[in-house]
Amino acid sequence: MISVFGTGTGAPLPPAATSALAEAGLVVGARRHLAAVRPPEEAEQIVLGPLAPALDDIERYLKKGEKREGRVVVLASGDPGFFGIVRALAERFGADRLDVSPGVSSVATAFARLGLPWDDAVVVSAHGRDLRTAVQVCRSQPKVAVLTGPGSGPAELGAALAYRSAERVLVVASALGDPEHERVERVTPAEAAGRDWGTAVSVVLCLDEARALAPVRTVAGPPPGPVQWALDESEFAHRDSMISKFEVRALALARLGPRLGELIWDVGAGSGSVAVECARFGAAVTAIEKTRDGCDRIRANAEAHGVDVRVVHGAAPTVLSDLDDPDAVFIGGGGRELPAIVTVCARRARRAVVVAMAALDRVPAARDALTGAGFDCDGVLLQSSRLAPLPGGVTRLAATNPVFLLWGVRPPARTEGVPQ
Repeated sequence: MISVFGTGTGAPLPPAATSALAEAGLVVGARRHLAAVRPPEEAEQIVLGPLAPALDDIERYLKKGEKREGRVVVLASGDPGFFGIVRALAERFGADRLDVSPGVSSVATAFARLGLPWDDAVVVSAHGRDLRTAVQVCRSQPKVAVLTGPGSGPAELGAALAYRSAERVLVVASALGDPEHERVERVTPAEAAGRDWGTAVSVVLCLDEARALAPVRTVAGPPPGPVQWALDESEFAHRDSMISKFEVRALALARLGPRLGELIWDVGAGSGSVAVECARFGAAVTAIEKTRDGCDRIRANAEAHGVDVRVVHGAAPTVLSDLDDPDAVFIGGGGRELPAIVTVCARRARRAVVVAMAALDRVPAARDALTGAGFDCDGVLLQSSRLAPLPGGVTRLAATNPVFLLWGVRPPARTEGVPQ
């Protein structure tokens, strides 16, 4: 049996942990945990660094268990089942061999210090992971907890958010539970980017303080996806019917696949209807629009639907060079520059590009741009007729303008030696 105890946020170890340590033959933990508990002198100790060698050492100890006395005790920070070592131990040794006693997680402790509930928070780990996902979640959600790591701390997170998101406050919680060194500081992303935070950071909270208290929840975590999508055009402010029709938006959203942790571009956004709908699915969204009144409409539509959309005023493709690489792109405008815009977007997009065109003449060049960038390409001409009332209580069919929807999907990377 492997006994796992959560510690490190100020609460003393439970009596069971004290008893287990007294009987331990092998104690595993970070240097600060081992120093705090003082294992028996005769017990072996493993200072946690890279996880794989530590698991190998535990396995070797367990295999020789019949020749040794003493149990294995693993010490971890907070709740070891929450983005912690329990997952790795269960995968290697089986959950039935673990006896886990959780402590209070750093996330719970940080929110407690602020007096805020966190059942509506999104928790994302940047420890040993690409910071990009955490950045996009912070851009799109009003209450996020980021578990940090080397190279993915408050400074890096602040630098990524400083000029690319709606107003956010970062709460940096360091050395939680340490009566002498604990700090909980509110800073702007720009302030966070300019400081050296050291190695004691426990967690960073990213908050839209105007929305820090959400209504009572039934399901914890991020809000569920929208009940409806491909909303009617009347749901958006627009100019002279210059808006993607809901039939087009429905298929475009299906091909874009917006989701939490991703970044979507809406190029030539117009009213921002596609941008807003992508944001309703939890994605971070940047809307690019060349007219100032269009930018104002996008902001108004985003506010009306309760989502964050970053609006960039400028003409594509030139303005795209200053933006972070997207996961997927919707192109709803472009005119003569369309082939160049599609080329740039196809080069930058990680996953997919969707192009809506009213002019059939522009389809070949857009398709060539997608296939030239290595995308698998397909498309469809959308023609729909909507029910429209006539005098006398009868109904006719009213045709909408045909739109050609083209999409390119980046094929999965080939693995050398593995047949596709």
